[in-house]
Amino acid sequence: MTALTRQPRGTVGVALVLAVFLLAFLVVPVVKVIFVAFQDPASGAFTFVNFVDFFNTALFRESFANSLYVAFMAVLVASVIALPLAYFTTRFNFGGAALIQTLGVIPLIMPPFVGAVAMQLLFGANGSVNLLLDEWFGFTVPFMEGLNGVIFVESIHYFPFILINLSAALNNIDRSLEESAQNLGAHGMRLFRRIVFPLAMPGYVAGASLVFLKVFDDLGTPLLLNVNNMLAPQAYLRISSIGISDPMGYVISVMLVLFSLLSLWTSFLALRGKDYASVQKGGGGLARRDLGGREKVMAYAVVIFVLLIVLSPHFGLALLSFGTIWSYSVLPDAYTLANYREVFETSSQYITNTLLYAGLAALIDVVFGTAIAYIVWRTGVVGRKWLDYLATGALAIPGVVLGIGYLRTFNDITVPFIDKPLASWWVIIVIALAIRRLPYALRACVAALHQVAETLEEAAENLGATKYRSVRRIVVPLMIGGLLAGFVTSFATAAVELSATIMLVTSETDAPLSYGIYVSMQSAAGRGPGAALGMIAVIIVGVATYLSQRVIEKYRREQTMDGQLVPAGGAA
Repeated sequence: MTALTRQPRGTVGVALVLAVFLLAFLVVPVVKVIFVAFQDPASGAFTFVNFVDFFNTALFRESFANSLYVAFMAVLVASVIALPLAYFTTRFNFGGAALIQTLGVIPLIMPPFVGAVAMQLLFGANGSVNLLLDEWFGFTVPFMEGLNGVIFVESIHYFPFILINLSAALNNIDRSLEESAQNLGAHGMRLFRRIVFPLAMPGYVAGASLVFLKVFDDLGTPLLLNVNNMLAPQAYLRISSIGISDPMGYVISVMLVLFSLLSLWTSFLALRGKDYASVQKGGGGLARRDLGGREKVMAYAVVIFVLLIVLSPHFGLALLSFGTIWSYSVLPDAYTLANYREVFETSSQYITNTLLYAGLAALIDVVFGTAIAYIVWRTGVVGRKWLDYLATGALAIPGVVLGIGYLRTFNDITVPFIDKPLASWWVIIVIALAIRRLPYALRACVAALHQVAETLEEAAENLGATKYRSVRRIVVPLMIGGLLAGFVTSFATAAVELSATIMLVTSETDAPLSYGIYVSMQSAAGRGPGAALGMIAVIIVGVATYLSQRVIEKYRREQTMDGQLVPAGGAA
């Protein structure tokens, strides 16, 4: 029997602590939301009347239909944006392909609600683009009117999910399949439609399902664009205006969870029973070819046009942050540093709170992610797989639902030494952020653990090291690259989380950056400082993302060098 097959001392205790944490702060709040949705407000008895009332109310039916419409249309528009970028950069010898791919991913570092107001100033009825169109051509385009605005903003910010996954899938296609199709007479769009795109379908479906999930659950963008007839805004408005006893907020929450799970299940069904495997390892990617002169001009024109659109929120936010007055004009009237000065003089608490909350949440995620990964993959603890299922399941729980669940579950639990409800303590915001981002850190920790050979741990234990010592001195140091990547990813995404935090903030002094941006953007006078806060958020996320990539690349290089220095089966 090897050292790894023996039951490690203390592992069961750690597994129980993790299970209790996930049950207390993920399962119980969500179950509470579902339970209240089926509870009669007067008698407390089980009932379907709340759901009947939901579908009998015109506003809720309209909100339900609008949420589905916006999510589907956002996937469609995001696909139109991502497809040419992915195809051109993987199919042709394209100068600047790496730069194009990098610029195409930049929208992910800015949450959609941050750039929503900037896009209104650029593409709104009286925005820069429409003012120019009206002056030059005598017509305007309703880019940002009603649901169109939500679709436009969400598509621009979430299309990188499709771009990343589709590009990876295209690079893994077996080029011999493409060559065979060409030999049989398939070319151009027919080749793409019948061979290339179907083979890349797993990547496309993975990206599209993420876009649908993100858009359907998003709260901040519709609120900032004053589009309230959607499910997530309705859930927030019912609870914040009527109170946590209002059953409709819980019914809407159940609908959000149901369709989040449904989108993941649909993506699984779309690929089940179909074979997308390539014969070659890695597939080799599509056979690249050079573009002709006219083709190159057209391709670059399309790519530059797409990049200008997808990078417009960043340009608009930067202009707004430095602008004095920007109204009914193509550009701001003048430029100033006053917005940034005001932010650092009056709103620095938002930045400090964000660094504290996101840092603590990321630390919790890495510690818990490492423990869950180790228990699931290196021990024989009964029920260990459920830890993985529970932690990953947080991905399908919208932030607004988690926030409502925390208010309902922890509002009656008083923290002794501060004499206030747990739901009103800033620590609950940290826990919500940690739960929301745990799936990202967990995947990074699992990937890092898989790169640590079990034989190293066994050797340490055979030389007398305890299980705890071998994990602390051998396993964790070898995982450090993946752990740092998981920490930075959790930190960057938690720093701009709005859906859960907006439900849990009870005091301005406890509010994070995302809440400050949302409040500032509510009035024209506060848009400048709000944009400055938004730029600070983008810088924080951008720097964190850059550091994450540097850490991952350094870790990969070290792993490659180790593999070259000690070949498999060779002597050290």
